[in-house]
Amino acid sequence: MRKYIWILALVMALISCGKETINSKLNSPDGKVQLSCGVDGNGQPYYVVTLNGKMVVDTSLLGIQARQGDFSKGFSIASVKHKTYDGSWKPVVGEVAEIKEQYNEMTVSLKGDDKREMSIVFRVFNDGLGFRYQIPKQGNTDTLTITDEVSEFAMTGDHTAWWIPGDYDSNEHVYSTSKLSEIDAFAYNAPTYEKKIYTQHIVLPKAVQTPLAMKAADGLHFCIHEAALRDYPALHLNFMGDAKLKAQLIPSADSTVKSVNLLPLTTPWRSINIAENAAGLLNSKLILNLNDPCALAETSWIKAQKYVGIWWLMHIGKASWDYAGGTKDGKPHGRHGATTENTKKYIDFAAQHGFDGVLVEGWNVGWEDWFGKWQDSVFSFVKPYPDYNIDSLSAYAASKGVKIIMHHETSSAVTNYEKQMEAAYQFMNDHGINTVKTGYVGKIIPKGEWHDGQWMVNHYLRVAEATAKHKIMVNMHESHRPAGMNRTYPNWLSCEASRGMEFNAWSAGNPPEHETILPFTRIMGGGFDYTPGIFETRMNVHDKNKKEIVHTTVAKQLALYVTLYSPLQMAADLPEVYEKRMDVFQFIKDVPVDWKDSRVLNAEIGDYVSYARKDKFSDNWFIGSITDENPRQFDFTLDFLDNGASYVATIYADGPGAHWVKNPYPVSISKVKVKKGDHLKANLAAGGGMAVSIVKE
Repeated sequence: MRKYIWILALVMALISCGKETINSKLNSPDGKVQLSCGVDGNGQPYYVVTLNGKMVVDTSLLGIQARQGDFSKGFSIASVKHKTYDGSWKPVVGEVAEIKEQYNEMTVSLKGDDKREMSIVFRVFNDGLGFRYQIPKQGNTDTLTITDEVSEFAMTGDHTAWWIPGDYDSNEHVYSTSKLSEIDAFAYNAPTYEKKIYTQHIVLPKAVQTPLAMKAADGLHFCIHEAALRDYPALHLNFMGDAKLKAQLIPSADSTVKSVNLLPLTTPWRSINIAENAAGLLNSKLILNLNDPCALAETSWIKAQKYVGIWWLMHIGKASWDYAGGTKDGKPHGRHGATTENTKKYIDFAAQHGFDGVLVEGWNVGWEDWFGKWQDSVFSFVKPYPDYNIDSLSAYAASKGVKIIMHHETSSAVTNYEKQMEAAYQFMNDHGINTVKTGYVGKIIPKGEWHDGQWMVNHYLRVAEATAKHKIMVNMHESHRPAGMNRTYPNWLSCEASRGMEFNAWSAGNPPEHETILPFTRIMGGGFDYTPGIFETRMNVHDKNKKEIVHTTVAKQLALYVTLYSPLQMAADLPEVYEKRMDVFQFIKDVPVDWKDSRVLNAEIGDYVSYARKDKFSDNWFIGSITDENPRQFDFTLDFLDNGASYVATIYADGPGAHWVKNPYPVSISKVKVKKGDHLKANLAAGGGMAVSIVKE
């Protein structure tokens, strides 16, 4: 039925717009993806996408609605302009050393009888497409108050989808797998793996967050997300029935307003990755390519890094962030983690094993009574606790060749943080600290704003710009999902923006399939500071009253350093845990975090992921392979190695009897010489994995 509706709409557009609509088509450089655009009988713009002549996105309406006018209908096509681009660029840090950027572009200019004007820019790549809106000044109107975005994504079937609820205020949910028609953001799988998240705010039962990954019955894969997100709310999607998704913008404190923008306005890109299989999604660089080039004049100070830190011991209850806690006299309670003595131990461990940095959480005043209070001016970002001597620690770290990583938990008192940012970043400069982890736990202050709203999107960007000014790298936690902005601001090294490792320490945790879904969803937009490397997977070892476990084997924890991309990777467990298993810890010491090349060896969303990656600064390769709750066997062909070269492969595999519940600890370590074309067999236990370092002789 849709086929005939599309033909009728195209005929009507031809009649109403003349020859200009005939030119409103755009092919990918390889000719496989084709986009057609027109206006229907109501003057509403729409687009259609085919792959090899087969419809993959059916007739989908476009437009924006605002208090100053309706920019979704009553238009005719005034002009269509085409251009092409074929080039490449080099990420400062990334999964590959160079990215090919090749696309065809079409700008469709629209005019209404009442002099409204709007353009829609389409870019079609071999791996998908993007579109965005451009709205110039409208007469004397120089501000647009947006109440809705009409953008539709009419899929051609009830695809399988991997999704989390369209939560305005948190993205720390377990993923569900269902048909599009079965999406239920109120129910999903909360009874099994989830307690209500503290800041949770789910409004629509059929709304989901992006990136949204999908698989069609014929095996085609899709991912809908956005790129170049600035001065606009983060994109969610609302399922409208009949396989159709529509843009859902997160409102501001005024619930009828989604975005307020000065004109001219250029919106973020809406992106659709299209791939013939799951591996094709992982290979795509569409979202990065839709972002603007690097905005920084000089980037030599930006480095990928591995770190350890005073962090996990708080989550497992062995120490606290606060100094005095609930004591009435304000005297220390003796459980504070971020002490001078303890930090020196972590610095020594980092220096001994070649780590770049030490994250210290709980170093600054304000942790005594902040969580859940929704109060401003809690934290100072320039005042340490009395037992944390930042002057001596900075000098000590420098003498060891290690950097301290600053932690700025804002408690979502964002205006308080913005007042202190300049002083805080100068304080970091003065102490030789060049990386900061920001946090936004809790409900946003001022009240009524959301983590995914325009107000917070602008704040995150201000942080990226302000840290860059001070030559500081930033890792944002509790932010919106990244949308490839690390191309423009490469100092924005990584984000959390999803359900991370810490949930395994004090909740039902992350199911074994969780890490096999993340590369196709959350990580499509940028690196994920997941904080892997937990060797002691049973929390009752630390606290006999705890029942939680980490739902992986130890070998899988190693493999995550390869399968879950981030240029900022933490060895999250306690130093004393690593010291008991230094033979296994060796892989974490060896694995790089900046890559020259990345190859997907196999992949199925929610089942398994296997990568081979080449170190950016050597000829060594590293393999990571992970599975869900099912054991699997793979046979990898080492066809990516150099011709005529010999390598030594060190294999860290699930040991005898390994199982994510019954026996997560065994790791078998073996060495074998390999060359190009050899085969490497992988036996992954239930919830397990395999990690391999391949060193050129």
